[in-house]
Amino acid sequence: MKGCGFMKDLDIVFKTLADINRVRILKLLQKKKMCVCELAHILDVSQPAISKQMKKIVQAGFAGSEQDGFWTNYFISPRNDYAKRLLKLLSGWLNEESVIKNDFQKAEKSNRKNLCCK
Repeated sequence: MKGCGFMKDLDIVFKTLADINRVRILKLLQKKKMCVCELAHILDVSQPAISKQMKKIVQAGFAGSEQDGFWTNYFISPRNDYAKRLLKLLSGWLNEESVIKNDFQKAEKSNRKNLCCK
């Protein structure tokens, strides 16, 4: 697909959204910056699994990261038009789904110092 940069961007964006855990992560990151240990706790998956998912999310242009002492914080930072538009749509989707509501409640109650510094 030489010369089809926009098509490749679109393909990567849709493949990223095809995984429910990546969608759940994006929904959480739309609320606040989070580190891998927080996301792992909320989604009840391993930290390596979250790291793998975050790599795909960042590569697709949905998010960025920054170092904050001990933690690497991930945050929404769309780097292409497809990601930007789909994130806007995603913000209004799935908010009434029980798994998303539960994720938001767990995020509010979780304390990264207790989760990450064991």
